[in-house]
Amino acid sequence: MSSLKGTLTTIAAVVLVLIGVVFLLSKVPPAANPGSGGSISNLSVDNDLFDFGTISMAAGKVSHDFIVKNNGVSPIKITNVSTSCMCTIAYLTTKDLGKSGPFGMPGMSSESNGTNQIIAPGEEATVEAVFDPAAHGPAGVGNIDRFVTLADKDGNTSQLEFKATVTP
Repeated sequence: MSSLKGTLTTIAAVVLVLIGVVFLLSKVPPAANPGSGGSISNLSVDNDLFDFGTISMAAGKVSHDFIVKNNGVSPIKITNVSTSCMCTIAYLTTKDLGKSGPFGMPGMSSESNGTNQIIAPGEEATVEAVFDPAAHGPAGVGNIDRFVTLADKDGNTSQLEFKATVTP
């Protein structure tokens, strides 16, 4: 009986130690990923949030142009454009290469996400976000919140956001 009691005590101690380790690890912030998580330096946006208000699913696709500007002294190379949902695509238009895209949700659409557009110092570019309110069918009514993400050659990102209330 005493060996069973010792075994149970040992198991309980090991379980408590494991719970403590898991608890401590859950409190440690994740290590920073070099080149990611920061916003694209010197890239400003005229308005990084747009609200379509109420839109009708039956009325079809809606779009909004976000104007981004390079306020720095070096060119900004945009290497990736992606969207947060398959109901959204984006286009990037620069003076250098013109319009590229469509860009979609990584892994969920046939649209390419890679680009190599350059925004020269002092120049503006246009990011057109196109939202299809019918893409989710009847389950897609209500409030939506979607993003277009731009990534530079260093992995830094900037997000453009739009919202809407979708009705049938």
